[in-house]
This record gives sequence, C-alpha cells and structure tokens, in this order.
Amino acid sequence: MTETIRRSRTDTFEHTISGLLTKRADLYNEATRLRDRMAGIKNDTAAIDRVLSTLGYEGDLDAAMPRQKREVLFGRGELTRGILDTLRDATVPMTSREVAQSVLSLTGHDARDRGLMTAHTRRVSKALRLLKEGGTIAQSNDVRGNVLWRVRRQ
Repeated sequence: MTETIRRSRTDTFEHTISGLLTKRADLYNEATRLRDRMAGIKNDTAAIDRVLSTLGYEGDLDAAMPRQKREVLFGRGELTRGILDTLRDATVPMTSREVAQSVLSLTGHDARDRGLMTAHTRRVSKALRLLKEGGTIAQSNDVRGNVLWRVRRQ
C-alpha cells in the first residue's frame, strides 16, 4: 500500500517571509541588548577607574588591560581609493557622510549601523582633509554651510 506524501506549498512564500521577518527582529533586538550591555560595561569600567584613582593608584591602567584584536576595515590605501572612486563617479559634490555611506556599501558593510557609520564618517572626513591638502580634491559649502567634496578638475 503506497501513501502519497502531501507537501505544503504556497505561491506567495508568506510563511518563509514571516519567519525571516521574525528572525530579523530577534537579531536586531539581540544586537540592541548587546550594545546596551557594552555601554554598561564601559560605564562600570570608568567607575572602577575613578575609584582606583581616588584610592591613590598611579599605575598605567591601559597597560594592565589585555590586548584586544584590532578590527581592520580597510587595507593600506583602500579607503583613499574608495573615496576617490566614489567622488569620481558622483555627478554632484558630496558630504563626508554621503561619501562614507557609499564607501561602506562598496565594502559590504551595513551603512545603517549608526556606531559604525559615525566612526567611519570620522575616518572619511580625515582622509578627505588629507586629500584636499594634497590637491586631489576640492572643498565647497552648500547654502546651509555643509562641507561638500568633489574631485579637483585640472
């Protein structure tokens, strides 16, 4: 006697979509909890440092910390190349933040991560200033006073 196996299928993938949206929300909530925990740990460490100082500890606290692995986002010259490629492809001058978003997207990082975006915008701003000093790019301001960057035309 053979039984036929019935498979449940939908044409709209609604179950899969629902499951993926649930998983995405769970991951986002976990990331938020981890970020909050990290902020708490930093505050606790700062409080301990203040107490140690109050009690007369004069040693180098940073030297007593275990070395942490440094996360390298860009190799040598990679950030500069990404910035120049972005500005060359741009049809209008761009802000530092727009350049940073574009470069992060090119490297596969999530430009929606606020912490990463803020840190990366700082790096990009510094690199843009160095490129300006070298004469490679030019700076101007929009009507609101925001700094805009473009490749200098020869």
